[in-house]
This record gives sequence, C-alpha cells and structure tokens, in this order.
Amino acid sequence: MKTIFQRIIDREIPAKIAHEDERCIAIHDVNPQAPVHVLVIPKSPIARVGAATADDSSTLGHLLLTAAAVAKKLGLAESGFRLVINNGQDGGETVPHLHVHLLGGRPLAWPPG
Repeated sequence: MKTIFQRIIDREIPAKIAHEDERCIAIHDVNPQAPVHVLVIPKSPIARVGAATADDSSTLGHLLLTAAAVAKKLGLAESGFRLVINNGQDGGETVPHLHVHLLGGRPLAWPPG
C-alpha cells in the first residue's frame, strides 16, 4: 500500500510543490506548524531514518542539501530555519516514508514539544 507521500509523488494526490528534481520532491505542509513548513521527501521510499542503510547515504545527503536550497529560495537563509526528521511513534512519525520538515518564518522555541 502506497503512503500519502508516494501518492503525491505519483501525482495521485495534488500538492503545492516548492521543488522537485529526479531524487526528491518538496511540498508545502497542509497543516503548517510555522509560516513556512515544507516537507522534503525522497522519491525512493525509505521508511524512516532509522531504517536507512549505507546505500541510502547519497539520498540522505541530497535531502539535507535540498532542504537548505529550498530554505534559501523561500527567504529563510538569513533569518534561520529548522530541519526536523521524526523517527518512530515516540519521535512523532505519522507517515512511514522518510521526510525532512523545513520550518521557518518565525522564531522557533527550544526545546520543541
């Protein structure tokens, strides 16, 4: 069964796309937790960062570099932004398809949640 993210990648579900390349897609979150909340999602499904292997290292690096590029494109580079990856139920994971949350556009408190 496809995750919601795979269905977005396959264009079965519409999404507001902030970036797309051959390896990933970045979409605006439908339930934003900050003025800017974008999800950077690999097109090749990895269930979670804890399930990634050494073979996924190139994809993982690409996700982080893409998140930084999208942050710059959206005007967050100067003021700052946060990247979050949830892993497992206690980590807040709700979709078993690795994705990076890019949050910004306001001061973000620490510690989170």
